[in-house]
Amino acid sequence: MNKPLRVTRHKEQITADDHRVILRPFQVGGPERVRNIVQRVLTLSEAECKRLYERVLRDFGQRHRSIENVFTENFEEIVAPCVPSDAELTRTQQMLLGAYFTMEYSIEAAALFNPSLIPHPDQTRLPDGALRVIMSLRATGEGHVSSVAFRTGVVGPNDKVQFHRVSHHVSPAHKVRDRLYHKYTFYLKLIEMAAYNDIAGVVLERLPDEFMYTALLRAIDESHDPRFDPQRFDDTASNMRWLARSNYHLKFPEGADVADVVIFPVSENESRGIEDARLVRFVEDNGGVTYYGTYTAYNGFRILPQLFATTDFHHFRISTLNGEFAQNKGAALFPRRVDDWYMMVSRFDGENLFLLWSDNIRFWNEGKPLQSPRFPWEFVQIGNCGSPLETERGWLLLTHGVGPMRRYCIGASLLDLEDPSRVIAQTAEPLLMANEEERDGYVPNVVYSCGGLIHDGLLVLPYGMSDSATGVATIEVDGLLASMKSV
Repeated sequence: MNKPLRVTRHKEQITADDHRVILRPFQVGGPERVRNIVQRVLTLSEAECKRLYERVLRDFGQRHRSIENVFTENFEEIVAPCVPSDAELTRTQQMLLGAYFTMEYSIEAAALFNPSLIPHPDQTRLPDGALRVIMSLRATGEGHVSSVAFRTGVVGPNDKVQFHRVSHHVSPAHKVRDRLYHKYTFYLKLIEMAAYNDIAGVVLERLPDEFMYTALLRAIDESHDPRFDPQRFDDTASNMRWLARSNYHLKFPEGADVADVVIFPVSENESRGIEDARLVRFVEDNGGVTYYGTYTAYNGFRILPQLFATTDFHHFRISTLNGEFAQNKGAALFPRRVDDWYMMVSRFDGENLFLLWSDNIRFWNEGKPLQSPRFPWEFVQIGNCGSPLETERGWLLLTHGVGPMRRYCIGASLLDLEDPSRVIAQTAEPLLMANEEERDGYVPNVVYSCGGLIHDGLLVLPYGMSDSATGVATIEVDGLLASMKSV
């Protein structure tokens, strides 16, 4: 008889740190509220403003890098449009007003969970058998708004797993607004959104094949026509602006460590959170490497599958995933092309796993069912737990299943290396389910991962525990493959 599969839970846990705060605009209300605050500040003498501002810097300046740049941005974005035309504000008044419209936000105050693990770009200065890694996590703070946070660490040798302590200094991104949009791609996405009509056609006719956001705004303004119903025109314009703002660039300070970086919602479609990023180290046919993250954007009403891409973890390109099969949650890219195709596993219908393929990483119009719930622990639904991992025997796909009492468990499937649409084997029983120490939390009885990696013959599997904290387990790959049941 085969020996029982050994799953080693490591003692180290990654828990939320409520000291990790970023600066966000403090939206207190409409223009009238803003004007009221401006008038109150204008009643203060310059000496009083200076004293108040110096106290702000004394109390908060050491907690944030470039805090005065944030005050300047928030003054220009929120306050400046509401300042009386005859008022001449001093620099101190402007900065103090910027502080009134700035707030701290603790990105991890509620929880830190649903991790994904990839090799770090820098593998220098390590002992033999060690691998430096980057872990992404879903960080949740006030209002249950989710963002993507990162940790760094080392796995191996000898089944050792260690993650580094993090600084309280967190580096939110600077959003780069003006970027080039391709008109044909924009047109296709409008059709997919059921938002293309004669008004959108008039706007697009005014645009070149490649355009910037400012050009789109001008084209919308210039397309006003009395023949168009005003409400219909406003709805079309809103959809076009929304689509453009969903595709953008993020830039982090060059000196920021990866563990200090946080991808926080900055567009309307992400306003209620960025959920469950699945990282993958993608290797092109020419050897070039890009780090992709597929995630779910949520605005409180609908979800949108998104993609970020980076080569250095300081510059990120954010794009919508498009196409008939770019729907629902849980998309995970393969780490390389298969037979010249980009491939992805997704829970397109919310219940079953699908295999998708495309010649364009941002458009997904081809797919077919891959796997349906088979065993009792996954009868409710099945989904992936990250990008497939390549082994000599096939693609190892970690899965999650939902069973009685909404218990989430983690299992695995094996896909054919040359034809990933063919499932070779599957674990008949879960690899991991919440034990007594893991089952209580914000969402009880859940273990969930967004991706592991294989190193030195071991599957290193980070996993969220009841949507509260994160643990790590290791499993011998050979033993795992041997334990799987043929399909």
